[in-house]
Amino acid sequence: MRQLTALLFLPLALLAGAAQAETVKVLTAGAFKQVVVAMAPGFEARTGHKLDIQNDTAGALAKRISGGEAFDLVVLTPAAMQPLGSVLAGSPMPLARVAIGVAVKTGAPQPALATVDDFKQAVLAARKLAYIDPAAGGSSGIYLDGLFQRMGIADAVRAKAVLVPGGLVAERLVSGEADLAIHQVSEILPVAGVTLVGPLPEAIQNYTSYAGAVSARAAQPEAARALLALLASPEAAQVLSGKGMLAAR
Repeated sequence: MRQLTALLFLPLALLAGAAQAETVKVLTAGAFKQVVVAMAPGFEARTGHKLDIQNDTAGALAKRISGGEAFDLVVLTPAAMQPLGSVLAGSPMPLARVAIGVAVKTGAPQPALATVDDFKQAVLAARKLAYIDPAAGGSSGIYLDGLFQRMGIADAVRAKAVLVPGGLVAERLVSGEADLAIHQVSEILPVAGVTLVGPLPEAIQNYTSYAGAVSARAAQPEAARALLALLASPEAAQVLSGKGMLAAR
């Protein structure tokens, strides 16, 4: 904790006195974007730096980085970071984890989710089911695709699936394109007009972990390290909870 505090406040103090503020480019997987956005104003006020926050699916971000895209800080799943190797400066820092949840449009009947069979029946009863397109590289979509296969309902789901390439899946409830949405809890809560029914039953729950790392070729390495320390701080823990995320393990 003492080391983390030093990492956080010393760089912030140094950066606050910088003669010229610069833009820090942050690449973040979709589910963690809400946390970065929430903490951006405080970081910018303390340091004078501006954050350029760009989000995409974990798979798409990994491809962008592998293709040579420049960045200062990235927040990704550990699995997506693993192949990046020398592109990152040091080991990734664990930041958070998030569960997958089920949502309906506000006012619509809420299905039971107490058991795996409840979940299965809710999926089969849905007219249209929205979730992240596995081909887009989103971690929840990849997991759900495999889950539906293991449950023996993959064909039934594909016939009515609304596959979303990225962004907020629950928006498809508001537009009427779907009547059931399955996505990470932190991606459901920001959508107005929808209700989080609850998480998947624990027996089939899948927690996605997120970690942060500074680019080995960061244009703003000190600012990136300060932001990473902030995202791993007790201050960030309060934001995580409010955004539907859990502490890293």
